[in-house]
Amino acid sequence: MAQETGFTVWLTGMLGAGKSTLSQYIEARLRQVGRKVEILDEDDLQDDLWKEIEGDTKEERMVIARRLGFVADALTRNGVATLVACASPDKQSRDDNRRRIQRYIEVYVDCPTDELIKRDTTGKYKKALAGEIPNFVGITEPYQPPSSAEVIVASNIDSIEEGGLKVFQSLLDLSYMTPDELKVITGTKMKANPNPKKVKPGKPAKTVAPAKAAKAAKPAKAAKPAAPAKKKKK
Repeated sequence: MAQETGFTVWLTGMLGAGKSTLSQYIEARLRQVGRKVEILDEDDLQDDLWKEIEGDTKEERMVIARRLGFVADALTRNGVATLVACASPDKQSRDDNRRRIQRYIEVYVDCPTDELIKRDTTGKYKKALAGEIPNFVGITEPYQPPSSAEVIVASNIDSIEEGGLKVFQSLLDLSYMTPDELKVITGTKMKANPNPKKVKPGKPAKTVAPAKAAKAAKPAKAAKPAAPAKKKKK
């Protein structure tokens, strides 16, 4: 029975997109209906799960996603609603976790890079653009957005409530939650879609090129000397 009540919601997206905020919102609502919930946030677990690596390279980032996936799978099999907030920019690592975890949905928390730079309070984006932080996902390193996530939340447009509702709808569609639970959470009787979106790992996503720092201004071309005035014929 425990295995039938657990699930994993994997929130992927660039730094500052709103993964942690959305996962905390969903956690609070799930506790309203008595669900056992755990948040696995990559920003909080380095010392416990990958203290020996920094996560600067593609290989290291895949290790981080794999270790979080291992823990999420164990929790899911034991009836825990598991919310993973992890940039996980490489599609392969996310697909590996989709194959590993039986009850799984992927949530792409999307936000334009320009907006992420504006809302960044840590200054990391500006430092990355200035070359002070190497291997920064979305600036000097690519991010591979999901090609077929169950849920897409545009955090620059959707409110946190709207984003949460999209996630709950997907959980209902896949029978990971019941209409009665969601009525308590949302206050309305939600209906499951007759053809729920169930994604299987497919072809690799196209890599989105990292944003480029402002190009150095090119020196102005020297003006050509004016041609000497022609002498008038007498």
